[in-house]
Order: sequence, then structure tokens, then C-alpha cells
Amino acid sequence: MRVATCDVLIVGGGTGGCAAAMAATSLGMKVILTEPYPWVGGQLTSQAVPPDEHPWIEHFGCTARYREYRNRVRAIYRMRSLTDAAVADPFLNPGGGWVSKLCHEPLVGWESLQEMLAPAISRRQLEIRIPYVPESAEVKGDDVLSVTIRSTESGDLERIEARFFLDATELGDLLPLTGTEYVTGAESKRETDEPNAVEGDPQPENVQGLTWCMALSYDPNGNHTIDKPDQYDYWRAYRPSFWPDNLLSFRMLDVRTLEPRDFPMFGNDRFNLFEYRQIVDPEIYFGNAPEPATIANWPQNDYYDGNIIDQEADVMMQRLESSRQLSLSLLYWLQTEAGFPGLRLRPDLTGTSDGLAQAPYIRESRRIRAKFTVLEQHVAAYTNEGRDRAQEFPDSVGVGAYRLDLHPSTSGANTIDTSTLPFQIPLGSLVPVRMRNLIPACKNLGVTHLTNGCYRLHPIEWNIGESAGLLAGHCVRESLSPETVLRHPRNFQDLCVKQGIEIEWPRLEAL
Repeated sequence: MRVATCDVLIVGGGTGGCAAAMAATSLGMKVILTEPYPWVGGQLTSQAVPPDEHPWIEHFGCTARYREYRNRVRAIYRMRSLTDAAVADPFLNPGGGWVSKLCHEPLVGWESLQEMLAPAISRRQLEIRIPYVPESAEVKGDDVLSVTIRSTESGDLERIEARFFLDATELGDLLPLTGTEYVTGAESKRETDEPNAVEGDPQPENVQGLTWCMALSYDPNGNHTIDKPDQYDYWRAYRPSFWPDNLLSFRMLDVRTLEPRDFPMFGNDRFNLFEYRQIVDPEIYFGNAPEPATIANWPQNDYYDGNIIDQEADVMMQRLESSRQLSLSLLYWLQTEAGFPGLRLRPDLTGTSDGLAQAPYIRESRRIRAKFTVLEQHVAAYTNEGRDRAQEFPDSVGVGAYRLDLHPSTSGANTIDTSTLPFQIPLGSLVPVRMRNLIPACKNLGVTHLTNGCYRLHPIEWNIGESAGLLAGHCVRESLSPETVLRHPRNFQDLCVKQGIEIEWPRLEAL
């Protein structure tokens, strides 16, 4: 077995993992980054999820590196044959979708991240292992000594020894491998006193649904009907108990009022599925414009028929395949029953052979038992009346803003969607209760089932990963433990600020 050594091993090359690698290498660390899918970037790339962001994102409320990422995306588009107005627009939205101010193709996101990671690779500070997943870990007491990774292509194993280990996997895979204490699913109200927590006992199987996104174009004069998916009959008849119609329909619940509402494929003054997450806008192009394209990440292909965390491998794979089947069944229903045979998959936009994303969009992960856990009452607007910001944390290492947005869950629970106040990322949520050299770097930080709903979005996951990478590098340089930094955080916070991380909000209204 090959053995490698580094200062920081980052397992998982998603949005948080990439940001962590940039941050750690900026402090001179030697970093190895592993990723199971062809493209690094996670939500921004392999999962094909246009970025969900807050309304002030163009001006403040994200890290300098995340802003650089957004600028690079726009710069790549400005090299294409765009109209003069599009080129001159400082707030260019390349796809024109209204879920974000920067809806873009996953491939462009991947190209931007490659540009940002390239200097560290050229300096030989960063090595990327693709496609690799964690296989096992060697632990002594409260310290991780090494993690063994496995190639999903060849089966080859490599043991990597490091001083710090960052878990940036989509499901928190290092936590069970290393014996790190963690939580899954929904905490009970008696544990957290959160207003929307479940009554009675905790529900570890109560996890938000995931989505296997797909890229679609529309040819109004064509017929691109796919073969009938194997599970179509099941999904065609599927009707959740809390849903106003079959899942495969245009009738759904308004997430804020929970009243039935039609969300059509086209029209309705842009309040339609196609323009919601549109990633190709022909209106910005000069000359031969490309076909419009969108990402199907909609209520109709949210999969919550089964939990995939801490399941046997065959069960997990069956449920992931079912989520793919749901997305394909949605497309087949749209083509054959809803009257849109011209819808077609766009594999050129996802880097796959079928037009589905390379990876599932997983909203909820295992979460560390942390020195500090962010609760609903820390961030919700209705528990902080009269305030313009959420409760402030003296150990803040970043900021975020997004509604507390939980999709329907595997327990049959309906969506929860409520206002939050602009919030901070406390350093204590990045420090495990016991382990000394393992740091969460994405959705697996110290949050609850509820607050995961507002800490899981693109710029926030980026900030979490970036702060985790800086924390690991700072601890190596200063011979400190994260727990020691937590007791006296000011020097580390100064480092975060110097690196372009905003740790405080200006005065704002509730989202």
C-alpha cells in the first residue's frame, strides 16, 4: 500500500473542501484533497445546483475567495460572444434564473475552481486524488493518525498520514470511521428547546430529502421522449400524505403558507419551473444563441422515500438509484403526460453521459457533536424580535444568511420554511467535543436538523470550509489545538479577517 504524508488531509472535494484547500495552502500547508467524482466543487459543479445566495451577495456577506469565484465565473462568460449590454453588466446573471443572481453552467463553475486551485498545485502544495473515497482510519486516543483512501476505479488503497484531517464529505464519512461523536436526523425538543424540534424522542432517521438534479433544454418542435424508466409506475402513483396532489404534478405547496399552488413548466410571469433555475440564457448572446437550459431541482424530484445515512451499502445504493429514477420519471411524465416531448437532457452541461448530475445533491449530513451547537432560537427571526441580526457569537469566523429551509424529510414530515436574521458561524461549531485534530469543513459542523436548513447553502458552506482550512493551518503553524484557539480566538479571528473573511454583519432587516 502506498503511504503519503501531508500537513492537512481534506477528504471531500466539494464546495467546502475546495475552499479549505485554498485557505490551508495560503498558510504554506502541504495539502492532499480527495474527491469521488470527476469534478471538484460539489454543489457548484458535480451536483449541478445553481447557488442559493442572500440578497446582498453582490456587495457584502461572503468571503473574498467566494467573491473571486463569482467574478471568475462572469469573466469566463465574458469571453464568449455576448451582447455589449451583457459584457458591460457588472451583475451579469449568465443563466437568467431567478433563484440566484449568478445562475451558471456547472462546467463553468468547475473551470473557475480549477483556475483558483491551480497556483497551489503548481507550487506543489496541493495534490488532488480523484476518484477516491475514505476506507478506514487509524486513531489513537483523541487523535487521528491516518486515513486510508480507496480508488473507486482501480480499488487501489493509499494511507495518508497528516497532522490535521478535515471532513468535507457530503455525508460526514470520516466521523464514523474515526469514532468522532456525531448526530443524525432530528433532535428532540427536550434536547434543544427549539420551537420546531420534534416532540418526544430524537429521530435519527428523520433526514431532509436529497435530489438528483438534471440539466434540461426545450425544443418546442422536437420529440426527445426517453425510454420509460424502470420505476415510473411507482413514482407516477406516489403521493405523500402531506402533499396536495401526486408528486408528479404541477400542484404543490407554497413553502411559506403551506397552501396548494400551481407551479407550471412555463409562463405565469416567470414563476415557472423552467426559469426558476435556468442556467443558459440565449438573450445575452450575440449571433448564434444557444438553447435555453435549466436545472431540475424542484419539489417533484425531491427524494425522501428513504434515508441513506448509516445504512448498509446495498440499501444506500438502492435508494440513490431510486432518486435517479425519480428524476427520470419526472422527465418522462413531463414528456408524455404533461405535453412537453421537446424537453431533452443536456449531458454536455453536467459532464455525464445521461444529463443527470454526477452526484446527488445531499442537503443533510452527519453532524459533529461540537463544543457549541447553533440552535433555531439563535438565528430565527421570530425568536429574536426587535433585532436586525441573529444572536452574535464572540468567536465568529464567518457569516451567512438564508431562510431556515427544510425540505420534506424521510420521516414523512412536511417542509419547514421560516425567516432568519443574518447570522454568524461560531468557531465552537467547528470544534468537536473530543477529537483534537479532526475538523468539519462543510454541512457537518455543530448545527441541528433545523439550523442545517440555513447553514447548508453555497456561500456558507464555502465559508465553513475556508475557516476550517485556516484553522488547521493556524494550528500547525502555531502548534496549537483547535480547543486552545477556541479559548482565545482573537488572533485566529484577525487571521480570518486578513484573509478576507467577514465575521460581522452590518445592520440589516430580517430575511
